[in-house]
Amino acid sequence: MAGGGEGSTAGLPAKQRVAEEVARSAELLVDVSHRLHDRPELLFEEHFASGLLADTLEASGFDVERGVCGLPTAFAASAGSSPWGPCVAVLCEYDALPGLGHGCGHNVIAAAGLGAGLAAATVVEPLAGRLLVLGTPAEEGGGGKVLMIERGAFDQVDAALMVHPAAVDLTEPDVIAIATFRVTYSGRAAHAAAAPWRGRNALDAAVLGYNAVAALRQHIEPTERVHGVFSEGGEKPNIVPDRAVAEWYVRSASSTTLAPLKARVLAALEAGAAAAGCAMEVAPIGPEYSHLISNPALLALYRANSAELGRPLDEPGATTRVMASTDAGNVSLRVPTIHPLVKVAPADVALHSAEFARWSASPDADRAVLDAATALAMTVVDLWASPEAMTEVRAGFGAAADGSAPAA
Repeated sequence: MAGGGEGSTAGLPAKQRVAEEVARSAELLVDVSHRLHDRPELLFEEHFASGLLADTLEASGFDVERGVCGLPTAFAASAGSSPWGPCVAVLCEYDALPGLGHGCGHNVIAAAGLGAGLAAATVVEPLAGRLLVLGTPAEEGGGGKVLMIERGAFDQVDAALMVHPAAVDLTEPDVIAIATFRVTYSGRAAHAAAAPWRGRNALDAAVLGYNAVAALRQHIEPTERVHGVFSEGGEKPNIVPDRAVAEWYVRSASSTTLAPLKARVLAALEAGAAAAGCAMEVAPIGPEYSHLISNPALLALYRANSAELGRPLDEPGATTRVMASTDAGNVSLRVPTIHPLVKVAPADVALHSAEFARWSASPDADRAVLDAATALAMTVVDLWASPEAMTEVRAGFGAAADGSAPAA
């Protein structure tokens, strides 16, 4: 870490320098955000997005490794030659949603992370830090960060930072754990008029299972969510469907409480299969996501920096609560992590909507990119310039990140 006296005196001018660097790069960062927005790519297909970010970082002097962890659209860009300074990772997401494009605003996340990395790199050497900008694909169900954790991408990381766009400036969302799986029902085809008794209706099995889950919803915790869609349900009405497929998301407050809820949901779905005389197979869609534990000391640093920029953060409350799931939760159980929200849209605009996608390339979103990039970079400076700050971050992680419960 940077020496106490030198680090403490370097903090203020270093923060000024990173703020100036974000301002200098403003046109580039907004352009990146808009280019990603105009060319949305689904999970694990983000070749344009990851390439654009990696190329930009490499052109600015980062040592860039593409296709890390066996994921073609993941990358790791590093800066800083210190062998012992804190390694701070800034996380970029850039996958989009089917049919909605950037209805979750990941173009904002990517551009803000890029800006924070470019700015922090200008002071990484004098502050004896280590910087890592990680391109993390497939947040929307593919679990890119989970795979990257398992394959060593976070092994040397001391703290991880990212932001997410929303309709409010907030310290953190209520991130709950999630399991996703695909259920395939197999029945027996028959002519629906001539000999329906010879058939076993797989669509009936799926519908009965859906209704069983609908009844279950009355008896789950307020922090739990279950939702599903039918992706296959037969070919023609006069053929008894011999195959039906549904996709289900099951969410609970923590990884610990997720398992029993998932078991209850599967029991309800199996009841539908049994009632219709069909077989049922279950396969995960992607890795399970954990709840999020925001590191209190790290969050306090970011919150102060955001407020200094004229963007104070609210705490989650009755009118400001945002509930979601993200693979950043898994990161938060591995290293000290924050995931604050940055306002890009009016309060009545919902995430995962066409309207939010439009706001994700608005002037408000452009300003959010620059403010978030600056606040992130200033927080990185705090960690490099103050050994005490990094000590508090590590202490807070040791006290909270046991994976047993969500953040308060």
